[in-house]
Amino acid sequence: MIINMKELAPLLSEVKTIAVIGAVDKPTRPVDQVGREMIAMGFNVIPVHPKRNDIWGLKTYPTVNDIPVPVDVVDLFRNAQFCPDHAREVLKMTPLPKIFWMQSGVYSPEAREILAGSGIVVVEDRCLKVELKAMGISR
Repeated sequence: MIINMKELAPLLSEVKTIAVIGAVDKPTRPVDQVGREMIAMGFNVIPVHPKRNDIWGLKTYPTVNDIPVPVDVVDLFRNAQFCPDHAREVLKMTPLPKIFWMQSGVYSPEAREILAGSGIVVVEDRCLKVELKAMGISR
């Protein structure tokens, strides 16, 4: 399914909290630049990594289900093969996030199917930071 970014703009304008799955603070990794820029843009960024507990100077959680606050967007920096498992994990969140976002180059028809009917908007092959900047959205 192709997402019309103009139709998504009102939903993105409400985003405050972003969970970043696959977060790492290695300067050579795209997730590092994206995470740092979204923090600088004023978003409440919550890093998610199974073995780390401090990324970007922020408390880091092993899974999205360990995050104690509502999340608006789950932003995945993982290969497509891992997206279905993360989609199942996201369905256990309370409340559910509004958006399940797979970064540039990542497509997962299986994750899309898992989330179908959940009310969660699925975005594939797009960079969240790029789209937020293009729309002039920050906090």
